[in-house]
Amino acid sequence: MSKKIPIRKFSFRIILFSVIIAGLSLLFQWLCPQLATPALPFIVLFFFAMTLFTMYIVLRSEDGQNGKRFVSAYMISRTVKILSCLLFLFLYIFLNKEDSIRFAIAFMVIYFLFAIFEIVVLKKENESKSTAV
Repeated sequence: MSKKIPIRKFSFRIILFSVIIAGLSLLFQWLCPQLATPALPFIVLFFFAMTLFTMYIVLRSEDGQNGKRFVSAYMISRTVKILSCLLFLFLYIFLNKEDSIRFAIAFMVIYFLFAIFEIVVLKKENESKSTAV
């Protein structure tokens, strides 16, 4: 029987990662204000909340005995995340046309950083479970 990735462990990791990304975002805004979107902190906050929510769905469904359930939950969480991201992106661009390019670039960079973070965490946890069994 495999064990679940503890939600608290993941929550701590995502908080730490988000604080680091937020700090780097603030540093970027301070060093290059003409290139940074003023919405940068909100982008980080959005991805923090979205990642925490989607990973909660995935981690909650993982029981080791039903791999299909994990895959289904993962795919549903990806779909929810992508649709939410598109909605957030399009709404901001529609409402703030003058900041659209900077926002879209920052959004995509942070999207990929959080996606890489999720992959690394899931891969590490999967490897540690494989060696524990």
